[in-house]
Amino acid sequence: MIVTISGESGSGKTTVGKLLADKLNYRFYSGGYFFRKKAEEYHMSLIEFSKYAEENKNIDMEEDNSILNFMRENDNIIIESRLCGYLSKHNNIDALRIFLEADEETRISRIYSRDNNAGRSSIICRERSELRRYMTFYGIDYRNYIYYDYIIKTELYRPEDIVNYIYSIINR
Repeated sequence: MIVTISGESGSGKTTVGKLLADKLNYRFYSGGYFFRKKAEEYHMSLIEFSKYAEENKNIDMEEDNSILNFMRENDNIIIESRLCGYLSKHNNIDALRIFLEADEETRISRIYSRDNNAGRSSIICRERSELRRYMTFYGIDYRNYIYYDYIIKTELYRPEDIVNYIYSIINR
């Protein structure tokens, strides 16, 4: 089984994905990790690299193709990225598609503590950059619920409770 976990920055994708992978004994794959590594390779901050990616479609396309190929070639995996739910649905890849949602304050607080005290304006700037890229390159808003099987508000529950809920869906 493939489980995709999508959502905005700070929604809990990585935390839930890793915990779920451990519980299911699946492998975990993070799209955000690779985007951050690419930014480091280019010696850019995430904001600088996001803006660079807006002008260079190949950055996102390379990452998306890697995710698609990984989903096509593997089973028993958890993949988290903004577009993995959309990509799996659009490419007819059988997957359970989860969207994690959190209010802006919760997401900013999580990102602030994770990304070396990133400022509110830089977080919002990065989110807007990502949305522009996805609209420009794909003509989509990945936050549209039509791409997902389940939508979970993460500020309401502990990560372990979310994992247990997804686990119960898988084992129905």
